[in-house]
Amino acid sequence: MSIEVGQKVEGTVSSVKNFGAFVNLADNQSGMIHISEVADGFVKDINDYLAPGDQVTVKVIKITDDGKINLSLRQTNEQTEAKDQGAAPVKQKFSKKQEFKEQPKKSNESNSSDDFDKMMSRFLKDSEDNLSSLRRNTEGKRGGRGGRRN
Repeated sequence: MSIEVGQKVEGTVSSVKNFGAFVNLADNQSGMIHISEVADGFVKDINDYLAPGDQVTVKVIKITDDGKINLSLRQTNEQTEAKDQGAAPVKQKFSKKQEFKEQPKKSNESNSSDDFDKMMSRFLKDSEDNLSSLRRNTEGKRGGRGGRRN
């Protein structure tokens, strides 16, 4: 049986390192689960999740040109949980920029233009303050006006 990308396979954890776990698969093949593919959240110690001898079901996420097999325990858990919950959609992570864009817009256009003007004037004032403090702090270091001269 050949192993293909996207396939779920059974295996036994052969060893655990600080960066991931090595898994023995069928047909005398082995692959590695990187620490980032063990669980959804941050994994400080992989030994909390896996130990040598554990039987695991993993998903093949990549097979490199030199024959290395990259595995994921996290992706198999997501799919199993989604089936158990009636295929509930997985919550997406958004960056701050995306969250800002998704804020509800005000219906009154005159208020929105006033708000924009206020935001722009506040931004300009803050920018000028930041630039002036930056200039004050770097002027002496460059030997410019007011700097120390020996």
